[in-house]
Amino acid sequence: MDIRQDPNSTNQLTPLRIIRGLACLVVFISTAFMFLVYFVPVCVGILRLLNVHYSRKTVSYLFGLWLGLWPFFFEKINRTKVIFSGETAPEGERVLLIANHRTEVDWMYPWDLALRKGCLGHIKYVLKSSLMKLPIFGWGFRILEFIPVERKWEFDEPIMHQMLSSFMDRRDPLWLIVFPEGTDFTEQKCKKSRKFATENGLPVLSNVLLPKTKGFHACLETLRLSLDAVYDLTIAYKHRCPTFLDNVFGVEPSEVHIHVRRIPIREIPPSEKDVAAWLMDTFQLKDQLLSDFIANGHFPHEGTEEELSTLKCFINFGAVIVITGTFTYLTFFSSIWFKVYVALVCTYVAFATYFSIRPFTALDFAKRLSRHKKVA
Repeated sequence: MDIRQDPNSTNQLTPLRIIRGLACLVVFISTAFMFLVYFVPVCVGILRLLNVHYSRKTVSYLFGLWLGLWPFFFEKINRTKVIFSGETAPEGERVLLIANHRTEVDWMYPWDLALRKGCLGHIKYVLKSSLMKLPIFGWGFRILEFIPVERKWEFDEPIMHQMLSSFMDRRDPLWLIVFPEGTDFTEQKCKKSRKFATENGLPVLSNVLLPKTKGFHACLETLRLSLDAVYDLTIAYKHRCPTFLDNVFGVEPSEVHIHVRRIPIREIPPSEKDVAAWLMDTFQLKDQLLSDFIANGHFPHEGTEEELSTLKCFINFGAVIVITGTFTYLTFFSSIWFKVYVALVCTYVAFATYFSIRPFTALDFAKRLSRHKKVA
């Protein structure tokens, strides 16, 4: 992850941007740590044993509260313009969301749409299993029930079906995000993708990679009856694709353009072959949209979403800081038992992350105990 200066950019790296970016990183990491340590035992350890639905609702609310810091940072502090186009998505839907993968930070920008729809805490990802091992954030990914994949279907299929089947209750909020390309776009990967397409009679694409269809079909097959729609997001940047550090220090992007298509679930074919063809057609449309964006500097039908409320962003930021400040005081300046508590929670969460232990319910525990007795 490097910081690359672009002569067309109006945001040059300065000492002030470096200090501000580092300060924001400290805030993000410290707030994430305190939320995990103090809320996980109640929301996941106790509440989930009693009621999965209320546990997920609570986790969703707290996750949305914390995650709201990022759009606030992007749009209000870094002054990144996020411009939506295409269709207007309704609020409160359960959706499967697909997007192109231009760079290492594409996964962050659906948050700006989700916040506007009141669904920020509903987000889950299908992501590389190696990310689940990250300290602090990997802990959170597991607690939030993100779906880890190895990119080998024989390993991924049973895990995906097992986890997806637990998301079928329509009462549980869900925005499940999938990047069908499976990796971020580079010119080298594009050449390989184009060569493969030519050799196999598939569409030759210039701005996206050929999508992988099995994971997308697995999501549809399992969740179809509980979903309202598929949201197809096409993401583009001015003046170039940003890195994570570009985001942190506010160097790039100056503009993020997100084109939204809403496809009702009933309009997507059921069979795996037809779903694969539908996804391929969708990525051909993405490729054309990106070509038009390169030529024109914008997507068609802009202005479908309003700007974020600065007041609401500051209220959310204040709430997160007050909660984190309270927990920080209890940890470092209060009874020694709080230090013992934090140490025990960190030990448990690190252990659960290393050994891939997922949150479970009282029913799950009873089933495991019954199987153990039968084996004994």
